[in-house]
Amino acid sequence: MSIQTIVIESPIGNLKLLADRNQLLSVQFVDGEAYTETEHPILIRTMEQIREFFKGERTEFNLPLKIEGTAFQKEVWNALQQIPYGETWSYQDVAQAIQRPKAVRAVGQANKANRFPIIIPCHRVIGKNKTLTGYAGKQIDKKELLLSLEK
Repeated sequence: MSIQTIVIESPIGNLKLLADRNQLLSVQFVDGEAYTETEHPILIRTMEQIREFFKGERTEFNLPLKIEGTAFQKEVWNALQQIPYGETWSYQDVAQAIQRPKAVRAVGQANKANRFPIIIPCHRVIGKNKTLTGYAGKQIDKKELLLSLEK
């Protein structure tokens, strides 16, 4: 089975899900039509879990993710998964959690490189002064909606 893809609708816009035979490869924000016809078990499971999340029935994901990045990025993404549902951490909090208190900007760059938005919850990271900062580029409205859903 080669790489399979579907596009699902969500309250924050359409999401393109890509998977190979064994793992989810990415979740991407896309424009265009949704198409959910698939028999791919990982895509079906991902679609179900994302829908449960948006209905407020799921607080964490259980999916096989193909996580590729630098050792630093992986540390950051692992720390993001420790942020409890409904809570936020600052970029500084994440930097301290990985024992690199001066790496605040690098944490932001690792967040930006996260290929699994929602699933690896980079939306839970906010500015030190409690302001919402970058999400999916300049789409802070998506971050705001995700955080209000979790409250």
